[in-house]
Amino acid sequence: MKDKSLEHRFAGRGNSGALTRESWKIFQIIAEFVEGFERLSKIAPSVSIFGSARTPNDHPYYKLTEKISRELSDAGFTVVSGGGPGIMEAANKGAFAGKSPSVGLNISLPHEQSGNPYQDITLKFRHFFSRKVMFVKYASAYVVLPGGFGTLDELAEILTLVQTGKSRKIPIILVQSSFWQGLLAWIEDTMLKEGTISAEDIDLIQVIDDPSEVVTAIFDYYEGRTFEPSTEEQEKLLEL
Repeated sequence: MKDKSLEHRFAGRGNSGALTRESWKIFQIIAEFVEGFERLSKIAPSVSIFGSARTPNDHPYYKLTEKISRELSDAGFTVVSGGGPGIMEAANKGAFAGKSPSVGLNISLPHEQSGNPYQDITLKFRHFFSRKVMFVKYASAYVVLPGGFGTLDELAEILTLVQTGKSRKIPIILVQSSFWQGLLAWIEDTMLKEGTISAEDIDLIQVIDDPSEVVTAIFDYYEGRTFEPSTEEQEKLLEL
C-alpha cells in the first residue's frame, strides 16, 4: 500500500495562499539586489572583511581588525563588513575613522546580528544569498579574520567562485595564522591528497598577520593593472 505519510506532512504546501506569498517573495529578493547594485556600484576599490560576531571589543583580534581596516581605509579602499558586532564592528570602526567609506551589509538574525554605529553606507538584507553577491561583486580583495561557521561559509564561497571561474581572481588573505593552521593543514593533508582539490587551489590563499603587509599584498597583486575589472572579468561578475 502506498505510504501516505509524506503526503500528509506536505498537504498544506500546495495551497494558493502559500504559493502567492512565495511568488511575492521574488520581488523582495529583486529589491535587495537592485538596492545593493545601486548603492555599491561606486565604492571601488573595496575590501570585504569577515570574522566572528562574537569577538569582544577588548580582544586582540578586534584590535587587529580595527588596525587593518584603518590602514586599508587610509590607503583608499572602501571597507565592507557584515555590519554587525565583533570583528564586523572592528572592521567598520577602523574604516569609519579612516579616509574611505565604511560599508555594512546587515542581515537580520534571531540571536546575533545587530547593526554597529560605524557605517557610512548601510544596507539591510533578509537573504544570505543576495548579501553574499554584494560581498563578492565589488571586492578587490577578501580579508578573513578568525570566525565561526558564517566566516567559513564566506571563505568557501569566494574560493569556490574563483576556483570554478565564476568570479574574477582576487587576493584572499587569512589573518592570524595560529587560528587557521589546522584548517590549512587539513586542506593540504586531506583534501589535496584525496584529489578533491588541485595544488593550484591552495595557492588562492595567502596567510598574513601584519596589518601593513595585508595592504602591501593587495597593492602587489594589482601592480601593473588597475583595480577596475577587465572586460572579461566584468562579464564574469555579471553572471554571479
